[in-house]
Amino acid sequence: MNLLFICCAALLFSIIIAYGVHYLPRERWQMLAVIPTQKEENGTWHGANLTSYGFLIATSTVCSVLYSLILLQAASAPLTGVLAVVGLLFLIGIPASRWVAGIVEKKQHTFTIGGSFFCGLLITPVLILLVNATWAWKKLPTMDIQIVLAAISIGYILGEGLGRLACISYGCCYGKPLRDCSPLTRRLYNRIAFVFNGNTQKAVYEGKLAGEKLVPVQGITCVIYTFAALVSTLLFLQSRFTEAFLLSLFVSQLWRIYSETLRADFRGFTKFSAYQKMSLAALPYGVLLTFLPVSTHQIVPSIEKGLMILSQPLPMISIQLLWVVLFFWFGRSTVTSSTLRLHVVHKHI
Repeated sequence: MNLLFICCAALLFSIIIAYGVHYLPRERWQMLAVIPTQKEENGTWHGANLTSYGFLIATSTVCSVLYSLILLQAASAPLTGVLAVVGLLFLIGIPASRWVAGIVEKKQHTFTIGGSFFCGLLITPVLILLVNATWAWKKLPTMDIQIVLAAISIGYILGEGLGRLACISYGCCYGKPLRDCSPLTRRLYNRIAFVFNGNTQKAVYEGKLAGEKLVPVQGITCVIYTFAALVSTLLFLQSRFTEAFLLSLFVSQLWRIYSETLRADFRGFTKFSAYQKMSLAALPYGVLLTFLPVSTHQIVPSIEKGLMILSQPLPMISIQLLWVVLFFWFGRSTVTSSTLRLHVVHKHI
């Protein structure tokens, strides 16, 4: 059953990524909807753009949370404690995605998943210990810190992998032009390079790279992170929680350090960016976390038990509300705008 779950997940994610890397670079898929907000004197309307970026970020994040909850339920982690930790993480992580980007890049209207992850990694053990202490005081079941760290780490790497589809749709986190790369790199990526042409896509308005073949770093990240999440899931379901945590952590952070050498977007004012430094610092910190005390009971996860969370109202409703919050937080574009003209189709009257 565990292998069947992983195979079904691999098939589903493969289809999503394949369609995403094929269609999302096109200008058509950057904007999802426009909401008229103010009428101008000439009869047109000023519009607020809702982006596919927001839709994909919200969806990938919800998928990552649900995936982590399934693993935690499979390992018999107490649901109320888990939801408390996840809720506190998002209260910190969502604002941090903008705060860290503002500090590093000196921009108010951008986000960073890497910076948000680093803040989350620092605070997660503290939150788990805090919730465990509260639950123990109330004589409620507590969580095994290694199991929670492993499940959240797997969910994170899966969510960021699928979330890179959002970057493809918006044209952000874009790679270097192939013309500036070595002959080997050009041959390697020539057939799968991304090309952006939309005036509102970041690779065009910031990088001035309209029509250029770019290293498909976002697509490569999708594949590497999703594959690592699936392998880590296999380790988790075999009760190898520490290995699952370290694999997902090291793959995500080592790839982040290297992948930034393939990118052409602005990453701060230093050659070795602040995000790379955060990733480098996360590695020894993650290793130290594996020395935290764990439960002496042998836990064997059961994916059948994990999937039962899909029938529980509290986590499912919470996830839906989380999607709405994330969509409007990340999806309402503040760097693009629209002009609308509404009219009647007389031949349809």
